[in-house]
Amino acid sequence: MIERRKGTILFTGSDASVRGSAGFSELTCGKFALRGLSQCLAREFQPQGIHVAHIIIDGTIGTPKSKEPQEDGVMDPDAIAQMYWQVHIQDRSAWTQELDLRPFSERF
Repeated sequence: MIERRKGTILFTGSDASVRGSAGFSELTCGKFALRGLSQCLAREFQPQGIHVAHIIIDGTIGTPKSKEPQEDGVMDPDAIAQMYWQVHIQDRSAWTQELDLRPFSERF
């Protein structure tokens, strides 16, 4: 990526990346660290043309599309994949560093 001066590194976080919850200290520590790593790498590699982003998944991910619609509050994995792709193909004049994805019914 460095030689080509282009590429994308995407990290996946959760709501534990930005706020702690009782009983989830191990997960929260790891997700906070992953978020920090993505920020460091973005600052290090962005000037070299490499897009680094952190994507927060705040909800339950359903099964791949079938004939049955996803129930309210469950995230469609195809919709999530589409958002990852959109981050990957973004114009370098307007890169995303962090993106929160959640179903419409999720309280935050």
